[in-house]
Amino acid sequence: MTDTLPDRVARFFGPAETPGLAVSGGGDSVALLCLAVQAGLRPVAVTVDHGLRPEAAAEADWVAGLCDRLGVPHTVLCWQGWDRTGNLQDEARRARLRLISDWAKGRGLSSVALAHTRDDQAETVVMRLARRAGVDGLSAMSPRRHHLGITWARPLLDVGREELRDYLRARGQGWIEDPSNEALRFDRVRARRALTVLGQLGITSEVLADVARQMQSARQALERLTADVARGAMRADRADVVLSPAALAEQTDEIARRLLLATISFVAPADYPPRSGQVMGLLSTLRQGRTATLAGCRFLRHEGGIRAVREAKAVGPAAVPGAIWDRRWRVEGPVKPGVEVRALGAQGLAHCPDWRASGLPRPALLASPAIWSGTELVAAPLARAEAEWRAEPVRGTADLQLLPLSH
Repeated sequence: MTDTLPDRVARFFGPAETPGLAVSGGGDSVALLCLAVQAGLRPVAVTVDHGLRPEAAAEADWVAGLCDRLGVPHTVLCWQGWDRTGNLQDEARRARLRLISDWAKGRGLSSVALAHTRDDQAETVVMRLARRAGVDGLSAMSPRRHHLGITWARPLLDVGREELRDYLRARGQGWIEDPSNEALRFDRVRARRALTVLGQLGITSEVLADVARQMQSARQALERLTADVARGAMRADRADVVLSPAALAEQTDEIARRLLLATISFVAPADYPPRSGQVMGLLSTLRQGRTATLAGCRFLRHEGGIRAVREAKAVGPAAVPGAIWDRRWRVEGPVKPGVEVRALGAQGLAHCPDWRASGLPRPALLASPAIWSGTELVAAPLARAEAEWRAEPVRGTADLQLLPLSH
């Protein structure tokens, strides 16, 4: 079986592609590196040193040496951003993805391969079961996912971890064992241990990976249906979303939940969506005709529709004109020293007596972009006419209606 592994990798990428490879030095990523070379690809590799263990720098050097012997260009990226608060594994993962995506785009690469295996897929399903995940959560990882401007590829999702180690042993190739892979304080390690028990009931990594594939198929069907409904049920108005109350009332809970998730993602972009239970609570409230707020997004009745606006107290920090502010707006005009983009707020709206002519409700304008010089309001492009300043949303209705298909 191992002699087919290079062919699988070659077929996944195609002969013309130059993939980036994320190589930590562990058995899975070392196998991916060797397989890519054996498959005749011309990969480039990257290792992230998180600086969290004394051995990390030496491990990165070990990977560099291996890449040199294989003729693979290699880069080490260092992360020093953890402030010792929050979830370490999550912070490290997000930092790793940001660093690697910037590296890939700097080299003109369109994709980076990660060495996730069938065992990783199964462990993810077990962890998400513990969180009462639905179809989306249990569909686990996709072979390809576009995020942070590049495609993250997982060519080994149908291969078992031990199969890759057998491949390395047959080549006489060693790898690095990360001691954190045995630390029971991590959910993934506990899930790995649980799988050894579940295997006695026939719930193996192969079975759970198959369940994940079936959930992925169901998820894709739901996403397509939601996207079809979205075309008639929702539209963007500047950076707000206007929803049809009838759509939320008539659609099944699952489709309505997905419409709300797309709405929140558009109005209040964040790294993670709110949990399913929270969204279902929001749906119940909206179906009763009441206002509600969730995840930085405020829902209110306006001109016969349900309007989702940015919650004023949740907007992002100040930005310089020309940059994207609050992940939603680009404001441009005559840049002067000390001028910055912030939310209009009540203080700014008081200087806009004709704000109703904008057609926007007051809560939307409170969270709208304004140009300030200290405490002086320079311009409020949405709340009043401005000759020199303009604010443009970075996304529109077409982007909104594609959101159900963007996972």
